[in-house]
Amino acid sequence: MIDRFDLKPGVRMAGKYDVDSFIGGGWEGEVYKVVEAATGLTRAAKLFFPHRNEGNRAVKKYALKLDRLREVPSVVQYHSTEVIRKRGQAVTCLVSEFIDGVVLEKLIKDQPGKRMAAFEALCLVHTLTQAVEQVHEAGEYHGDLHSYNILVARSGVRFVPHIVDFFDRGSEKRHAREDDVVDLVHMLYHAVGGKTWYSKQPHVIKEICKGLRRDLILKRFPTAGRLRRHLESFSWE
Repeated sequence: MIDRFDLKPGVRMAGKYDVDSFIGGGWEGEVYKVVEAATGLTRAAKLFFPHRNEGNRAVKKYALKLDRLREVPSVVQYHSTEVIRKRGQAVTCLVSEFIDGVVLEKLIKDQPGKRMAAFEALCLVHTLTQAVEQVHEAGEYHGDLHSYNILVARSGVRFVPHIVDFFDRGSEKRHAREDDVVDLVHMLYHAVGGKTWYSKQPHVIKEICKGLRRDLILKRFPTAGRLRRHLESFSWE
């Protein structure tokens, strides 16, 4: 069973992509920054572990989801699929747009005290919530939002997020969308310092985080749209 690929820089994939560097890995596979040999264009290639992609079902679901979300600016653009051989097995790669951003977890850890100021964290989560709301309006969901699958760039005073590594939850779309909302609140909690700093946060943070109680979060913010509107209209004390 293949549980890692460990591709080295310079390795050519599918006869057309040269590996530049390892980006990250997860339950389904690993993601690499690659360069298209014929054009010099940079892409991202997600290699799926064969035992997580029987009959190419995972790749098909992922590609179709990206295609349905192609009009959502925060979602990476799907390009193609390729097949390579690794340890005698066929491995399917999903090639998509490469986003030159910083992983949200690193962005947070690079801040003084390894946490964001309340106002900055609220601005960031507002931008993320707008992106997730667009995904939901397109009839989809993410399914596993956390600080390692959000890429963030800066443009002027704005955060520009991109969402990667969508997770398939089958037909439970309503619950998955609720999970997305709860995950957004968890990211706010994490961004301002988590448990260590929560008691010292202003009321505006606690009013959203609700002590991370899922029932209270969803009662107040049943949809991403409700959370976005709150972030745009609350009053500072």
